[in-house]
Amino acid sequence: MLDSLSNIFKITELRNKILYTLLMFAVFRAGIHIPVPGVDASVIESLFTSGNLFGLLDLFAGGALSKFSIFAMSITPYINASIIMQLLTPVVPMFEAWGKDGEDGRKKIAKVTRYGTVVLGFVQAFGMAYALRANQALVNNSLFSVFVIAIILTAGTCLLMWIGERITAYGIGNGISLIIFAGIVARLPDGLQTIYQYLQTGTINVFQAILFALIAVLMIVMVVAATQGQRRIPIQYAKRVVGRKMYGGHSTFLPLKVNQAGVIPIIFASSILMFPVTIAQFIDIPWVKTIADAFTWGTPLQTVLYAILIFGFTYFYTAISFNIIEMADNMKKYGGFIPGIRAGKPTADYVDSVMTKITTGGAAFLAFIAILPNFLGMITGIQGVYFGGTALLIVVGVALDTMQQIESLMVTRHYKGFVK
Repeated sequence: MLDSLSNIFKITELRNKILYTLLMFAVFRAGIHIPVPGVDASVIESLFTSGNLFGLLDLFAGGALSKFSIFAMSITPYINASIIMQLLTPVVPMFEAWGKDGEDGRKKIAKVTRYGTVVLGFVQAFGMAYALRANQALVNNSLFSVFVIAIILTAGTCLLMWIGERITAYGIGNGISLIIFAGIVARLPDGLQTIYQYLQTGTINVFQAILFALIAVLMIVMVVAATQGQRRIPIQYAKRVVGRKMYGGHSTFLPLKVNQAGVIPIIFASSILMFPVTIAQFIDIPWVKTIADAFTWGTPLQTVLYAILIFGFTYFYTAISFNIIEMADNMKKYGGFIPGIRAGKPTADYVDSVMTKITTGGAAFLAFIAILPNFLGMITGIQGVYFGGTALLIVVGVALDTMQQIESLMVTRHYKGFVK
């Protein structure tokens, strides 16, 4: 392993990519400590109670939101814009045509996504600044101050978007994903410090700490297995003679991922359930407070609805992101078929049946990994340390993707990789 790691820095191109990525991480972490002017930090800290939407956003921002720095919104508007574009691509004919237009089409989609990020970012920033004004968290409660803060937050998100794209172009891995990864991992020392303080004060014992560590390792193993797991459907290509050359005649497989939807269903479900709790913080109406209490994180109603919504969004997003009919038509076009299944509609029906079964398992896994943190505190007695499914799926997914990219660069340059 040590030899494989040392080989990484023997490749000039790979070494430069890693150093560039680390430099961009340093810029990101430095920006987290630059506060937005005109905001009362003491009021901001009081708003971050467990179970609200701000807490989830602060996790992705690496603590920037609780400090209300220039990167307070993190890359969330870009993620929202990207998800909206993914959902609109199969529906809007122009976007669908762009998606099939190769590199030029992808550039057009990326350009629209950037514009959407600016619009969504300003709307979100203005809403956040106005909510802070309503909570007397601004030094100057004028609308002009709200407008200035919204511009600063939007500019911070645009800078993070640019950093992410620079990492993708000149660094290693997907830049946007790595920014989220860095923000989540940066919170790890705080969690370890909290556990250490619990041990020092006698709140928990060593056995409880070891149990927490064992459950955490088990969750990581499960996430890795589900992220890498796939059902391989064999595909045979018929032989074709074109001129004097023969094409086809080989066998391959169609990989169907167990967790096709990724972390998107958890993000959708948690955002919807956290919305009433967050709104109740700014509205002093009794019946609104009662509804918000029912949706507080960890309550039985919230846990059941959370699992149901994750199931629903998993099926929905899988259906949107994986076009089975188009896949079957392309397979038929190039002479491919599944042994024992006719090409065309029978192939689409068969793949749809297999995908439905796989998605059921994937949805059950996502629901389990998402609600397990609700019981982790009761099992181990450790409260206030977030170890949730959303963060874990993102961290593991990004780490595996980055390792695979490093592996491919090492193998192409005749170095032995470190992923077996």
